Amino acid sequence: MRISLVILFLFVCSVCKAQYSFSGYVDAEEWQSTVYLSLVEDYRKIDGVYSEQIIAKTIADADGYFKFTGNMLDEANRIYRIHVDKCSENLQDSNHFNGHCSDSKALIFIANNNDNLELPFSFDNEVFCNIISTNPKANAFVKIDSLKQDMKFAYGEFRSETNRKLNNRKWFKTLQDFGKSLNEPLAELYIYAYLSDRTSDLHNYYVEDLSKNNYYDDLKTKLLLAYPESTYTKQYTNELASDKFMISTSDKTNSSMYWRYLLYAILGLSLVGNIYFILQKRNAKKQSKQRLKDKLSKQERVVLDLLLQDKTNKDIAETLFLSVSTVKTHTNNIYKKLNVQSREDAKSLFFS
Repeated sequence: MRISLVILFLFVCSVCKAQYSFSGYVDAEEWQSTVYLSLVEDYRKIDGVYSEQIIAKTIADADGYFKFTGNMLDEANRIYRIHVDKCSENLQDSNHFNGHCSDSKALIFIANNNDNLELPFSFDNEVFCNIISTNPKANAFVKIDSLKQDMKFAYGEFRSETNRKLNNRKWFKTLQDFGKSLNEPLAELYIYAYLSDRTSDLHNYYVEDLSKNNYYDDLKTKLLLAYPESTYTKQYTNELASDKFMISTSDKTNSSMYWRYLLYAILGLSLVGNIYFILQKRNAKKQSKQRLKDKLSKQERVVLDLLLQDKTNKDIAETLFLSVSTVKTHTNNIYKKLNVQSREDAKSLFFS
């Protein structure tokens, strides 16, 4: 009897799907009650608020408590953002143009479909300052941001150009070494995006460093081993190849013809890269939608397709020769399986 129970338990555990749970608190007196969860697929868009990255939203209760849960995330680590803002929903598109949102509070973290993550209030009801997670890599970005704050303080002590140059070289190496110490390629990508930003004072050091340091190839190897199919790895590989090409060709000639060819090459790489990412994103969305539909029965898929066409329950009942109550039952089952609360939520999964 005991052996049978053990076998049954193991079987149940094997078929149960992993679930993530991200919960926390926001100050209801300061922030809007809507809380957003985003998947960051482009590490150049880690900072800022981008509506196309949002994968779920929830409403905090009167105490400010919110929770995201489900089983739709990737099994491997990915970069996620939870944010709140003070923008009304009908003004968000304009206020979040190009990712800018001055009245927002966000937390960037690493997680996967198996993780539990809690965001309790910190000192004086500050939100998104403390992470309690089953994933030891979850707070890597918080640590990096803390180090960047130390860097800003160091720059502020003396404002001379000489001090800035000395600090640039020092902090470039400090950030790079700190990223390696975290033993997480996604955290190193966050630092790489900061150091290689063309608008940053550190970009010149990046160009110089790229020509003589094996660090960047080592990071590529780490990404290929840890995240071979992720968009981060593909994006980094393309960027690295493009930057190396730029440096190698600049060493050969400074003629005007060279710059023309270089411009064509960069534009070509950019176009190919953009087309590739668009196709990858479309394919990922298509697969994601198919995975959602695979959760439903054949009849529920038919009802879902009609729901997505804005058909009423009465219209669906007439089309499928069913009773309205049966259609309602199918609709409720669809909501549960897709982890949504309404038709609009369901449509957002397939049309966002």
